[in-house]
Amino acid sequence: MQVTATLSEGLKREFTVVLPAKDLEERLTSQLVELKDRVRINGFRPGKVPMQHLRRVYGRSVMGDVLQNAVNETNRKLVEDNGFRLAMEPRIEFPEDKAVVEAAMEARGDLEYKVALEILPAIELADFSGISVTKLVYEPSDAEVNETLERMAAQNRPFTAKDAKSKAKKGDRVIIDFVGKIDGEAFQGGTGTDVPLELGSGQFIPGFEDQLIGTKAGDAKNVEVSFPEEYGAAHLAGKPAVFEVTVKSVEEPGEAKIDDELAKTFGMENLDALKDAVKANIGRDYMLASRRKLKKQLLDALDAQYSFDLPPTLLEQEFEGVWAQVTQDLQAAGKTFADENTTEEAARNDYRKIAERRVRLGLVLAEIGEKAKVEVTQEELSQGLMERARQFPGQERMVWEFYQKNPQAMAEIRAPIFEEKVVDHILASAKVTEKAVSKEELLADDESEGASAEASEKPKAKKAAKPKAKKADAE
Repeated sequence: MQVTATLSEGLKREFTVVLPAKDLEERLTSQLVELKDRVRINGFRPGKVPMQHLRRVYGRSVMGDVLQNAVNETNRKLVEDNGFRLAMEPRIEFPEDKAVVEAAMEARGDLEYKVALEILPAIELADFSGISVTKLVYEPSDAEVNETLERMAAQNRPFTAKDAKSKAKKGDRVIIDFVGKIDGEAFQGGTGTDVPLELGSGQFIPGFEDQLIGTKAGDAKNVEVSFPEEYGAAHLAGKPAVFEVTVKSVEEPGEAKIDDELAKTFGMENLDALKDAVKANIGRDYMLASRRKLKKQLLDALDAQYSFDLPPTLLEQEFEGVWAQVTQDLQAAGKTFADENTTEEAARNDYRKIAERRVRLGLVLAEIGEKAKVEVTQEELSQGLMERARQFPGQERMVWEFYQKNPQAMAEIRAPIFEEKVVDHILASAKVTEKAVSKEELLADDESEGASAEASEKPKAKKAAKPKAKKADAE
């Protein structure tokens, strides 16, 4: 094997490799000798097949394996001998001349090919003790707990059927069947049966509920509405529709009680236990918001500390992923770059910087994790996979099996867990100051700030608003 370096530019390396015909012949013969005692060919006793016949029958397929193994070994030796850490899999370029390749397949000629590599940059880690961040702290108030309890009680209050002649008013619940039509044609997702709808809840699209006020059991009514321009289902957005509604019953709400019986409907022993659970649950939400802001500060500090060349292909792949999300969001919202007060060229520049930040931070965190020997345990992986599976009710087993059988998909579960552990490792050495703040300060701009090395700068093209109509979202 002969290896010649042809390019060393930034993080790019290229080599020309020559596999001599003599080496290929020796490898092929060795493989055929091993095969000789295993194959069964009519007319020959086991182990007595002539080599020439064996070569004629199996030579080409065996040589394919020989070449693949030789290339893999060469690549591995290239990496080990030069101490490279690869950013991407090696890119192999074989000769375009078919005669040359054919000669190599028959071990009659040398095989010369090119190897292109992209390597990871050398990252010299800075001292984490120089990083200062502020942890925002907010404790849920009694008023918030009571507000949540009132909402829970209202959602679980009893409804009783009103007299058949009684008309529905705001706050009542109607049970309805409906068929939605656009230009006289029923549309997908626009039909519902025995749907409970509390009038005034804002559960359906604007104007729908108001037109049912004053109806009574047995009434049939055409509800005329227009889907919002920003509606999530593009084929419905902005279009006028008529819903043929049948009111099957009208129900009035009972008293919303906050007591031990309410607690028991949520599996709690008594009201005090429910209050504690509600406060803890609200507190977890605020802790997550605090963590996001703390992590954002940390990543900003790391981003300011490091500057190095990025693997070109890795960066391009990241940018393409970001850009695809941006254009998809714009399309879903029915908007253009002009609507966002920018141009496509300016947006590309902005999002390329975002991609650069994400790749740089990803490499820094990976380096820190490797040096600190941060590992994700099997138990942590299983827990992460369980959380992912819960996001698909009724399909948990299928989701679980999919990830278990796909290492690349499982890496998506591992990555955020690894990242969080690396962040904790850095915070253990950084200067962290706690600061009590108001709820408004804690949650301010939280949605747009993002948090992780992969998502710390999310594409910010406006997304289509979530549909409000339960049965007519048709996404």
